[in-house]
Amino acid sequence: MQELINIFIKSIFIDNMVFAFFLGMCSYLAVSKTVKTSLGLGIAVVFVLIITTPVNYLLNEYILGPGSMVWISDSFKDVDLSFLSFIMFIAVIASIVQLVEMIVEKYAPALYSSLGIFLPLIAVNCAILGGSLFMQEREYESMGQVFAFSLGSGIGWLLAIVAVAAIRERIKYSQIPAPLKGLGITFIITGIMGIAFMSFMGIKL
Repeated sequence: MQELINIFIKSIFIDNMVFAFFLGMCSYLAVSKTVKTSLGLGIAVVFVLIITTPVNYLLNEYILGPGSMVWISDSFKDVDLSFLSFIMFIAVIASIVQLVEMIVEKYAPALYSSLGIFLPLIAVNCAILGGSLFMQEREYESMGQVFAFSLGSGIGWLLAIVAVAAIRERIKYSQIPAPLKGLGITFIITGIMGIAFMSFMGIKL
């Protein structure tokens, strides 16, 4: 249990998708103008991550990995389909994002309109694919570890986009130099927050 908590906390603060790896920056920069839309997109990212990463883990463990299909027959022990990982991972992500888009459009049309093109673009959000690739690289041993990692990564991305949206709302009426207005000041804020989050690296888990 302690190991799962460690993975969860580390995924939020130490290995934050935005501030540690700068993944998912396109939607992060474009949608983080208001807290409301940022929260909606962040929740959608969390939902997609906690579904796609475990599904891709199962694919990797029982179909794609070297000798992973030995459960079918011993004749498959030398089969290695790991070269299909990117294609399969992206196919799973695209399918889940399509489902999320349909749900949001039906039950939250206002949020769907405010997110615009960035909701279907979750399918190519590198933070989502990064979650599956990190899962594969770190060789998690159980579904519990994968779920803790995916949930923590999603909450970390949600925390990042909501935090920067709140700051952008507050500085909207500040006297910012004209060349830095918009994305300029957002990049600076993101860099400062990234440096701030580096302080969590000193935590021993």
